[in-house]
Amino acid sequence: MRVSRISAFALIALLLVPIAASAVSTAQDQNWPWGNASEPFPWLDYLKSLPHEDGVTLIIITRHESTILEKTRQAFLSSPVAKELGIKNIQFVQAGPEQWETYIQRGIERGRPIDVAWGGGPTLFNYIDSKGYLEPLDTSTHPEYLAIMYEMTKIPETIAGVPTYLKGDDGLIHWIGAAISSFGITVNHKLLQQYNLPTPQKWDDLTKPEFAKELPTTPLVGVADPTMSTSNTRMYEIILQGYGWDQGWRVLTLMAANAKIYDSSSGVRDAVILGEIAAGITIDFYGYTAMHQNPDCEYILPQGLTIVNADPIAIIKGTKHPVQAAAFVAWVLSQYGGQQIWLDTDVNRLPINPSVFNTTLGQERQDLLQAYETAINSPGIEFNETLAGLTERPMQFYFKATLVKAHDDLQQVWAAIAKAYLEGKITKEQFDTLVNKLTEPFTFKDPLTNQEVTFTQEYAVKISKHIGDQAVFQALMSQWEDGARQRYQETYQLLQQMLQGSTATGTQTGTTTQETTTTTTGGGGVSTQLIAVIIGIIVIIGAAYFILKK
Repeated sequence: MRVSRISAFALIALLLVPIAASAVSTAQDQNWPWGNASEPFPWLDYLKSLPHEDGVTLIIITRHESTILEKTRQAFLSSPVAKELGIKNIQFVQAGPEQWETYIQRGIERGRPIDVAWGGGPTLFNYIDSKGYLEPLDTSTHPEYLAIMYEMTKIPETIAGVPTYLKGDDGLIHWIGAAISSFGITVNHKLLQQYNLPTPQKWDDLTKPEFAKELPTTPLVGVADPTMSTSNTRMYEIILQGYGWDQGWRVLTLMAANAKIYDSSSGVRDAVILGEIAAGITIDFYGYTAMHQNPDCEYILPQGLTIVNADPIAIIKGTKHPVQAAAFVAWVLSQYGGQQIWLDTDVNRLPINPSVFNTTLGQERQDLLQAYETAINSPGIEFNETLAGLTERPMQFYFKATLVKAHDDLQQVWAAIAKAYLEGKITKEQFDTLVNKLTEPFTFKDPLTNQEVTFTQEYAVKISKHIGDQAVFQALMSQWEDGARQRYQETYQLLQQMLQGSTATGTQTGTTTQETTTTTTGGGGVSTQLIAVIIGIIVIIGAAYFILKK
């Protein structure tokens, strides 16, 4: 088996060689201003010839974690690109997605614009682009961008059917993928076995009552707050589109009910690695990192229910250092530069440029090569990026209010429902009724119209452009949290009615509140009220007898 696996890796590598060679050949065949200069970085001398300052610090806004950023800083600043173009440092601005517009605008107002945006997913970059903050790569006015265009020739135009770059209405490139990402479930097989749990293969497997058997003391699933995690936000968008809006929210609600909710996606990853939870939803490279650090871990792609997309990099409009900004972007895309960062065993990301697998380091990462091949050939959903962008912020905040802020109520009620079902105290029909009640939409007042509405996809699109208004935001968050808590408590009351009206074997003999009060507690057909009356009469007769006897 080991020999055949190595042979398979070798075959894949051989198949990639002509693809990479073809890409490089295409790049070299074009009429580049640097002529036939050889790799690595054939464009470097050309960029040096263009006007630029020395002693530059590049400012880069990013969603990447610290490990990636530190390894990038060390590798880039020690490269000939940084040394010969006078780049002395990189200042990384790690900001949540909701903060990007503020940070970018603040830099412009202070006269020191951010130079590059790197990592955070297509939806975030599309939003920033819609606000006019991304620099189109117009080589007629900025010849330094030719270095980026050269490196782009090595990158497939699509991966798994998804474009690897964004072309604007002006016909120019606005962002380019710097890595590719898939989204799935990372499991710890040791814990799955310990709690006798099935290995989840799809998102809705994490909603099963079996994963609630240790609740509320020991959650066995992990997810992250979407307002704190762009990768978890993307997975929630995938679930909503893959299952449909209504069923998607049912999946999200029950998944959150089974889960501990972390403040970051890395927190989910670490919990799986450490054996604190049995399964967590993660971006692919977190899953591969978990597999490297703990052999009990495995990353699973939900077949037919995920996507593969490019994780962008772009130049911010108004940069004062266009030559150095272009050089950094080109370096990130090069198989001799930033693409090698992804191969580091502490990072484990899938590169956008397959040529990196032909480098010395790339030859050592046949596991990532196999993961790359699996990802680009995995069937996925037809994902609507525009719809994701239109509903993202309302979705994040609705999740925050109903599933994070009201999480204690949700989890306690769900734990009681799951326990009753697993112990045979309620039937499958009753269980389904309770699940429907727990997850069905509730009404709230639209602060724009004062009309009663529910959180439909159409409403999310409508309210998206208004949710930045503080008054609208506060009104919605308060109503959403209160409405969720009320729904959960109503469901708990329904569960109690079912339990009070059930036999020991879980067969319900009464369904309404009125029927429950007159339901038998055994098979004799005598109501509890009648039994109480008879006992009372017996007690009175007995008391009278003893009094008369005296």
